[in-house]
Amino acid sequence: MKLKDLEIFVVAPPAPGWGGRYWIFPKITTDDGITGYGECYASTVGPKAMVAVIEDVFARHMQGSSPEDVELMFRRAYSSGFTQRPDPTVIGAFSGLEIACWDILGKARNRPVWALLGGCVNPRLRSYTYLYPGPDDDPTSFWVDADATAEAAARAVAQGFTAVKFDPAGPYTIRGGHEPAFSDITRSAEFCAKIRQAVGDRADLLFGTHGQFSVAGAIRMGQAIEAYKPLWYEEPIPPDATLDLAEVARAVRVPIATGERLTTKGEFAAVLRAGAARILQPALGRAGGIWEGKKIAAIAEVFTAQLAPHLYAGPVEWAANLHLGASIPNLLMVETIETGGAFHMALTGNRLQWEDGYVTAPTGPGLGIEFNEDLARAHPYDGARLHLEMQEAPCDYRRPNHFEGGAPRTGEPITGEPA
Repeated sequence: MKLKDLEIFVVAPPAPGWGGRYWIFPKITTDDGITGYGECYASTVGPKAMVAVIEDVFARHMQGSSPEDVELMFRRAYSSGFTQRPDPTVIGAFSGLEIACWDILGKARNRPVWALLGGCVNPRLRSYTYLYPGPDDDPTSFWVDADATAEAAARAVAQGFTAVKFDPAGPYTIRGGHEPAFSDITRSAEFCAKIRQAVGDRADLLFGTHGQFSVAGAIRMGQAIEAYKPLWYEEPIPPDATLDLAEVARAVRVPIATGERLTTKGEFAAVLRAGAARILQPALGRAGGIWEGKKIAAIAEVFTAQLAPHLYAGPVEWAANLHLGASIPNLLMVETIETGGAFHMALTGNRLQWEDGYVTAPTGPGLGIEFNEDLARAHPYDGARLHLEMQEAPCDYRRPNHFEGGAPRTGEPITGEPA
C-alpha cells in the first residue's frame, strides 16, 4: 500500500465563522483505493500558497511511501532544506498529511486510530468550550460585556460543560508583548468574578490570552485574576519567550497553559524543561500530527504535565485530538467549538458524539468520521486573507480596547484596524 494521490479542500465555515476564516483538509488516496483525511492548521501564508506547500511536502517527502512510514516521512519533512528545526508552515503541511495517513492505516485494519496508539485509556474525554454570543447577544459588545459572558457561561454549564474559556484581556497586536491597559486588567477581573458567580464550583474557568503581554504585564494581569481560581492562564506572553514564560509561572498562582503556536516535541520539551507550563495545548494540525502529539504527551507525562489539545480549526483536527486524547494517561481535557457546531458535525458525517460535557472516543475505523466532500465543495474559501490576523494598531490606553472573538466579521475588517 503506497500513498498515491492528493486532493486539498479549502473550506469556509458559514457565519459567524467559529474556527477561523477557512480550514484546509488534505485527502490522500492510496494505490489500492483507501482514502484518508487530515487537517492542516497552518496560517502563516495565504491559502493558495499553503496549498502549494502541502502539495510540495506530499510530492517531495511522502508520495510513493507506505502510510506506515510516519516516522521516516516526518524526519524527511523536518530535515528538508538542511533545517532540522521547527517550521510552522512546513510542519503544518506535514501535520495534516500525517493525520490522513493514520486515517488510512485505521481503515486498512478496520480499527480506530487510538487502537494503533496503544489502546483506549479514556473512553470519555472531558471537553470545554469558548464562550460565544448567543442569538440574542450583540456580536460585537459581547466580548467586553461581563454580564453577557457570565450568562453564556451559565448556558454552557447547563449544557454539561465543566470548563469554559474566555478572553477579555485586550488586543493581540503585531508589536509583541505590551503592558495591558489598567482598564483591561479591571475588565478581566470583572469577567472572572461574574463568571465564577454564575457557575460556582460547577465549572473551571480557563483564562485565555494570546501572547499579548510583556513579562511584567502578564504578571500584573495574572495576579489580578488569582482570587477567582482559574484552572489555567493561557499563553500570556509571546510563544517563543520560553524562559520569560517561566518567570511568569513563578510569579503567578494560576497554572500556565501554552502550546497552540508551538511546533514539534522540541519546542514543547523546552517549555517543560524551563518550568514554563504544566498544561500543554498542541494543535495537532500544526505540531507535527498524531505521532508527534503522542511523543509530546509522553515527555509531558515524565514532568507530571497534562495535555489539553487545542482546537481553533475544523473538525478533522478535532477528530485527531480525540484519538490522541483517548490514548494518553495524562489528558486534562479537549477543546470543542461549543458542542462541535452544526457545520463541524455535518462535515464529519455526524459521527463524533458529544454528551453532557464529554466526547466519546470514536469507534469507527480510522478517524471514525465520514468526511462530507459535497458539503466541503459547497463552501469553498476563495479569499486571500489569513486564517487569523493580528491587529497592527497598538493597545489603547485612553479608550477601552474593544475586540472580538476569532470569527471574522461580516464584511471583513480592514487589515491592521482594531476590531
